[in-house]
Amino acid sequence: MVLQPRGRPRAFARPNQLYAVLLLSGTSLIPDSIVLADTDNDPIPVQSAQAGEEPRLGAVTVNARRREESAQDVPTPISVLDAQTLENQRIYRVQDLQQLVPSVNVSYVHARQSSISIRGLGNNPASDGLEPAVGTYLDNVYLGRPGMAVFDLLDVEQIDVLRGPQGTLFGKNTTAGVVNISTRKPTFHPERSVEISGGEDGYFQTKGSVSGPLSDTLAGRLSAYRTRDDGYVKNIHDGDDLNGGARQGFRSQLLWRPSETFNLRWIGEYNEEDSDNGILTLYSTGPTIDGVNRYEQRAAAAGARLVKARERKVDLDSDQQVTVFQGGTSLEANWILPNDFTLTSISAYRWWDFTPRNDDGLNVSAQINAGVEVRDKQYSQEFRLASPLGGAFDYVLGAYWFKQDLDNKSFNYYGPLADIWNGTVTGALANVTSIGDGHIETDSYALFAQGNWHLTPRLDLTIGIRGTYEEKDSWVRRDAPRGGDAVSGAAASQRNNRAGAYDSGDLSQYTFSPSGLLSLSYRFNDRWLGYASLSHGEKSGGVNLTVGSAPSAGADSLLVSTERVNNAELGFKSTLLDGTLLFNANVFWTQVHGYQANAYDHATRTSYLTNAGDVRSRGLEVETTWRPLRGLTINANGSYNDVRYTKYEDAPCPPEVGFRSGAPASCDLTGHRVVGASRWIANLNGHYQWTLNNGLQPYLNASYAFRYRAVGTIDDSEHGQIPSYAVVNLSSGLRGDFGDGQWDVSLWLKNAFDKTYYTSLWNSANGGYAGVLGTPRTLGLTARYDF
Repeated sequence: MVLQPRGRPRAFARPNQLYAVLLLSGTSLIPDSIVLADTDNDPIPVQSAQAGEEPRLGAVTVNARRREESAQDVPTPISVLDAQTLENQRIYRVQDLQQLVPSVNVSYVHARQSSISIRGLGNNPASDGLEPAVGTYLDNVYLGRPGMAVFDLLDVEQIDVLRGPQGTLFGKNTTAGVVNISTRKPTFHPERSVEISGGEDGYFQTKGSVSGPLSDTLAGRLSAYRTRDDGYVKNIHDGDDLNGGARQGFRSQLLWRPSETFNLRWIGEYNEEDSDNGILTLYSTGPTIDGVNRYEQRAAAAGARLVKARERKVDLDSDQQVTVFQGGTSLEANWILPNDFTLTSISAYRWWDFTPRNDDGLNVSAQINAGVEVRDKQYSQEFRLASPLGGAFDYVLGAYWFKQDLDNKSFNYYGPLADIWNGTVTGALANVTSIGDGHIETDSYALFAQGNWHLTPRLDLTIGIRGTYEEKDSWVRRDAPRGGDAVSGAAASQRNNRAGAYDSGDLSQYTFSPSGLLSLSYRFNDRWLGYASLSHGEKSGGVNLTVGSAPSAGADSLLVSTERVNNAELGFKSTLLDGTLLFNANVFWTQVHGYQANAYDHATRTSYLTNAGDVRSRGLEVETTWRPLRGLTINANGSYNDVRYTKYEDAPCPPEVGFRSGAPASCDLTGHRVVGASRWIANLNGHYQWTLNNGLQPYLNASYAFRYRAVGTIDDSEHGQIPSYAVVNLSSGLRGDFGDGQWDVSLWLKNAFDKTYYTSLWNSANGGYAGVLGTPRTLGLTARYDF
């Protein structure tokens, strides 16, 4: 038999198990009623609980260890979000996940300048020549660029967030964690869904999906969306609203299941964006030294008007635009062999094109347009063999191949006032154009294995190992500067230092990166699981694909070395109060050697990759879900995380130090906190639903997300600190049956108290800092019909 829900079958996608509505960070409820379906998918209504009976929290099924099992049985910290939770909390973008799970930070400006960090590790946006520390997977396919995940979450079934080094079971090795996104599969029973949302600031979104059988052995699914909004940052130069635009895409699928021992799933998808995202608002003009603020002084000399910090306003005289085109296809095959082994093959191809147009943040022509275009293609193949369960020992073996071919083009179009704003000699940069190209080709090969010894009925020992070999070939070139007046002397020298021709020649890296896991878990009873683990992860090096000037130490200095991580975990998972309370907690200690990070060169005004010494991350994570009474579920999760450099002696200096006369070439940031890592994170969410006598189901949702202050940029300037903030989201709705389906109408309010807050900060010219503002208070309405 296959279990399906009544009214909303989309939440139950896997056969042969009971799946309930997952709530927030890894728990679920058995629904008030379900529908049993026999092998021919004929519905048979049944009741899960008698009237007045209190259903317990049900099992949440995950595939974290490449087998379907309850999240409470997995001896590792993991948070789980299902489609219903995402809908309840109006989370429709990956960059908003930090409002629901602990220890996660998403830095987002636009699709290229985005990154996900876990436990303070992985804040590396805009690093075309470097792989992320947090791996993002979409339907078991690794996404080579973080920007590939920055799209509207379409037809999502579940999101799993795993914390700590991964690689002994996942395709690509990562050092900080994994975000695993699973979409709904085609079904052999009809499913259709239509959703329309509208809200303030011109927000309008439509989504739809249709699924069903095409034959006895073939099913299909088609999903599509379109989202547009006007933006919430006002450009006082021309009155336009910015930081909005349009996104649209579709996903098509086929599932062929000719027998109970074989299935084949094909996915093809496409997404595009045309927006004016990427707006950075002035956060701070930096330090005043000897009575002079360099930022304000040079802005005044250029005739620029500065917009007051913390206002949702900018003053831009040039266009701001981002276009993104991406797509991909994958083929996943699963065979159950005669001896009950399972063989899995996942083949995939993806491409991602990104083109920006960025203003300099001023209302005068100091820099007309600057940015980096990216063209990326990736290919991957994964094989896994899983042994049967039930014996004293079970295991998973795997092989993985990943190839990436990435080109970028950096460009700077300086305006007539460039020398005033940059502090260069007259004629050095005015009306000059500089264009550079970078290329990196990666071939990655890996073998991995993980085995579980069931030493006793209660005690398990898990050992995992992985070996990854990677070859990276790259080059960096920059054309001679074009335009501008003919210059000599100091002006020519400064032009050459900032925009001179350069050719790195061929650069190569060959890396072997081992990963490993050793874990003990003990089932004290049916309600308590304890675990302890040691893990090691490595991430290969990278290359700086954009340079501001020819490196004085030679081309090899463009290469970034391997990042190595050792991690220890100690935790427990429990189910209490007769199954109505889930309480999980863990402590962790992570030591990173050769931490890969972005730094900023004030002299050339470019970001560059570096091995920022050694980092220690340690802390506590707690997740609870409680159902005190029928229809009410409360989730609370939080983390304490102390992330510091234990050794970083050659760090960039903050402007309050570096701009002073006789300042050192570098500073010692040993003991300083790492960028973007809030010491305290707390999330509280509640969902209450009840049933009226006429069968209608009203419901209420509320969430509170708090983040403690954090370091904004790697130099840890006192002028670049992200303040603490809290965001409250509210919603209320009504569900009911109509025909063979269920309708749902909800009114929602995001950022209910209109908190002005920054999600990330960036170094700006002349010692200033610019920031990414969070969305303001937004009122909206969503209507959905599932049938």
